[in-house]
Amino acid sequence: MIGIIDVGLGNTGSLLNMLAHLGVAAQCVSTPTGLAAAERLILPGVGAFDPGMTRLRDSGLLPALERRVRTEGVPLLGVCLGLQLLTRGSEEGSLPGLGWVPAITQRFKVADDARLRIPHMGWNECRPTATSSLFDLGGPELPRFYFVHSYHAVCDSPATVAAWTHYGGDFASAVQHGNIHAVQFHPEKSHRWGMKLLERFAALP
Repeated sequence: MIGIIDVGLGNTGSLLNMLAHLGVAAQCVSTPTGLAAAERLILPGVGAFDPGMTRLRDSGLLPALERRVRTEGVPLLGVCLGLQLLTRGSEEGSLPGLGWVPAITQRFKVADDARLRIPHMGWNECRPTATSSLFDLGGPELPRFYFVHSYHAVCDSPATVAAWTHYGGDFASAVQHGNIHAVQFHPEKSHRWGMKLLERFAALP
């Protein structure tokens, strides 16, 4: 069973619907007991960094979540803001992040003449790297996913990057650090590519 961490950060309903469509058992979890019953975990999120970290810390789930992910090695998938919360911190706020992924979160720095809008919104391609275990999605074409974000992770090492996307320059659109996976896009809004990626996550050992 996949546990979708529900601390009021959004996206839970869309994720539940997509996983149900795929025939994958999933439920929202908001207690340590719920975390303990899950074989895999998803940390979704929309909105700003500091309110997201505050909600997560105020939930009382962090000790149990850290034990499940960092001690017991349960696979975790961060989605959108969920990826950013896994980094050490963000230019968007002043609170420290979880620091479970060796990265920081920065705002897009797009040149004035690039004529690119912030937030980065809409469909874009991802170029998977050799380190990725979620992007063996079949077919020769590059997968496309739906994005809505003004900030992105900057990893300490390229070895942490699971996929690159270009928007004014290349940025890490997915990361992998051991059993921790995270994507900046919304797989639950990304149709067939999102379904394939969630299926891959559900099948992780």
